[in-house]
Amino acid sequence: MPRAWMEPKIRHWAYQNGLSPLPRFSTSKPTHLQLWNIKYLMAGLAEYQVASFKENGYLVLPDYLTPTEVTGLLAETNKLLEEFPLESHPLTQFTTGDESAEHVGDDYFLDSGDKIRFFFEPDAFGTEPDPLTGRAALLKPKNRAVNKIGHSLHTLSPPFRAISLNERNAAVARSLGFADPRVLQSMVICKQPSIGGAVPSHRDSEFLYTDPPSAVGWWYALQDAGPANGTLGMYKGSHTGKKGGHITRRFVRRENGAGTEFIENRGPSLPKGMEEEKSSEATDEDLEILDIKAGSLVLIHGNVLHKSEKNTSLNSRYAYTFHVIEGAEGWEYDARNWLQPPAGGFSKLNT
Repeated sequence: MPRAWMEPKIRHWAYQNGLSPLPRFSTSKPTHLQLWNIKYLMAGLAEYQVASFKENGYLVLPDYLTPTEVTGLLAETNKLLEEFPLESHPLTQFTTGDESAEHVGDDYFLDSGDKIRFFFEPDAFGTEPDPLTGRAALLKPKNRAVNKIGHSLHTLSPPFRAISLNERNAAVARSLGFADPRVLQSMVICKQPSIGGAVPSHRDSEFLYTDPPSAVGWWYALQDAGPANGTLGMYKGSHTGKKGGHITRRFVRRENGAGTEFIENRGPSLPKGMEEEKSSEATDEDLEILDIKAGSLVLIHGNVLHKSEKNTSLNSRYAYTFHVIEGAEGWEYDARNWLQPPAGGFSKLNT
């Protein structure tokens, strides 16, 4: 255990690196166990955790965030939802169904990679326009009508930046084999009560494709997530070639620059070093419906098949998520991906 004279230094170092909400001169003294946990967390994942991630394609880390951190992120989320101006908003809806003839793809969406923008639930609108404005009429207050907030919270919101770009997450990324982890597509997914839409089965590398695939999702539960309010459903092992884990399609910008579409993937379909064999597809027998407590982190392999059902409950299911891709030489981020890098490139995970 650290000696007494080391505690202020460790506390200040942890605060600077986003591992503790306590500044150096806080009157709240961390326990020896908390100080030991800080040191332990810097080692990244344990071997058994890496093995579980490689076997299943996902890993749940309970209590990754402290209650104070969760409270702060929820407060920031509610502030953003309350303060964004509705009058000037284009009322862009975020649709997730594979069969939709028109996927989300207006400029408000396509230009959101380095901004904080708000996307509405389709079921939040009535069938008749607002008689006063002529625009689509919301059936819910705006803070209860938003599907998600994105896609650069990790750079523009101080609370979300602190929880995203830090050495603790960089250590986790190194445990998973990343050499130069880069962060993109950060967002709060609200999964609103009664109207939070279902997300069909998909693989994240279909949307954030690198050659070869490298994406991993960081998914933080800001509220408890269970079957009633649309928790994650994960298909165990479906990231591997033998379980149909190949990336066979991609979500891209249309070549004429207007809108988005799915196209066939003609590039590598599995990450480096993974088995190329394909023998079967994932089935419902592989599906695990997760019960996730607030503060937990779920790591999601970019090739693993996962989904979530509609939130039919009276409780929201707020979650914060961002994705990490490999930025080292030998991996190329595709120029047709819907989200394109800002002028300075994607953020380093440990800055």
